Amino acid sequence: MGNIRFSTEGKTVFYLSFALGTLILISFLLTKSEVLLTIGFYYVLTAAVINIIVFFYEFVSFISNITDNKPHGNSAVLMLLNIPISIVYFLAVINCTF
Repeated sequence: MGNIRFSTEGKTVFYLSFALGTLILISFLLTKSEVLLTIGFYYVLTAAVINIIVFFYEFVSFISNITDNKPHGNSAVLMLLNIPISIVYFLAVINCTF
């Protein structure tokens, strides 16, 4: 079984989105700052738009490129992994806030 390959764009957006979201979440959980809550809200909206755009780019590349489409398909699945991660983060913030 070979290494799983991802496209550079999909992998980069996933890692940046995950790292920034985690940093904002941990900062909020430690400080309970309303400012971080607002920043996190706008970050989630921005990250969702960017992740959707990159997902569709990867998906279209996966479908249209017959010769070497595996990395784009893997990256599309990787982008979908952000959805359950964001739900868990949202539940953590809700449980901490109320």
